[in-house]
Amino acid sequence: MAKTKAKEWLNEEKLALVSYWAKKGLIDTQIAENIGIVPSTFYEWKKKYPEFSEALKDGKEVADAQVVNALHRSAVGYYYSEETVTNTGQVVSVRKYSKPNITAGIFWVKNRVPEDWRDKQEIEQVNKTIEIKVGDWDIDED
Repeated sequence: MAKTKAKEWLNEEKLALVSYWAKKGLIDTQIAENIGIVPSTFYEWKKKYPEFSEALKDGKEVADAQVVNALHRSAVGYYYSEETVTNTGQVVSVRKYSKPNITAGIFWVKNRVPEDWRDKQEIEQVNKTIEIKVGDWDIDED
């Protein structure tokens, strides 16, 4: 049954669906559920069927790129258009500016330029000499 199920999902149409789900941000367990298999079978398919693994990878790369672009945009600020209604009832497009998100900027530089921006932790090492004397033990044996 498992091989039959896998073969059903290794055609171009089904692989495109798997890739689509990954593009939409579904995680592996959600995709497994959509297919109707348990996560362990899903991970087995990823190892066993390169075309399945590649479809997932392709979809995830698109989703990751979209998130990276959104994070970058948020970190540096951006202009956008918004429709609003004037006092006279006219709908007009207004250009607005979203200020840079400092948290997004910090996250970006800590991960992209860690040698300059990662939180540094200084560790002070103190060396102490410990003297251990080993000698005869007085043990009373009754």
